[in-house]
Amino acid sequence: MSQTLIILNPHAGSGRAGRLWTELEPLLWHTLGELVVAITQRTEEVALHLDKAYASGLTRVVSIGGDGTNHALVNALADLNARHPGGPPMVYGNLPIGSGRDWARFKGIPFDIKRAARWIAEAKPQPTDIGLLTFDGQREHFLNIASAGLSGEVDRRVNKVPTRRPWTFLQATVASILAHEPQPMQVMLDGQPWYDGPAYLVAVANGTTFGHGMKIAPYAQTDDGLFDVVLVEGVSRPVILSALYRVYNGSHLTHPAVRFGQARDVRIQGSAAVGLDLDGEHATGCDLTFSVRPGLLHILS
Repeated sequence: MSQTLIILNPHAGSGRAGRLWTELEPLLWHTLGELVVAITQRTEEVALHLDKAYASGLTRVVSIGGDGTNHALVNALADLNARHPGGPPMVYGNLPIGSGRDWARFKGIPFDIKRAARWIAEAKPQPTDIGLLTFDGQREHFLNIASAGLSGEVDRRVNKVPTRRPWTFLQATVASILAHEPQPMQVMLDGQPWYDGPAYLVAVANGTTFGHGMKIAPYAQTDDGLFDVVLVEGVSRPVILSALYRVYNGSHLTHPAVRFGQARDVRIQGSAAVGLDLDGEHATGCDLTFSVRPGLLHILS
């Protein structure tokens, strides 16, 4: 059995990853074989660990962390595989010990550690679509969901909470709705005008779920070469708050304030800087272009 690189973020899940590693490590040695463990606390360290592992012949990496760890790995892997087009691709898997764990919800990865260790050993690499966001001279890949508007404010609030609870994301969402003013946005899907007006949120979804269980794009797939695009129009706050529960079961797509579409490319232009959420990471930008990259990474699922 080949070696596996383990990227461990001990601070993921408010420190839960570090506490559980002593229990998880022997299970992974048993299920995956020989491990090379890299402990990382900064996202910029991830690419260095990947490069060293790939140079030594490792072609499988498993991260122990949450959605933020996922985001760092996806960007580093996209760059690594692009630099080695003739070589074997680096295969990626994630064991969810973060606070959001929305990619795991989407893919059915068990939250229980022992079950997750068995799951990752049986999982097979699947070609998986990846999103690319180009904004204000920057480029960021995303695995799950990128969104503009209200979600940027939610990220900012959540990231200030040192110890996150199951209700932290919902609490931050409600507080953000009460404080956030819908922003004017022009949205184009595959080069065609789609929406022009105030909006609370535009979600560009590769996966189905964000915000600790909100099924914002319940029908999204990672192998169809398309984004699911969900827009919430700038209606009154009472209307948004009264319908918030529907996003947890995916029934919000039929709400009159919600628009749904699919596209390979999405462009969003705002009159001012728009808050962004990229797999749980916060950013801001004015001119946003989202492009799907079909089957870019091989992900264990």
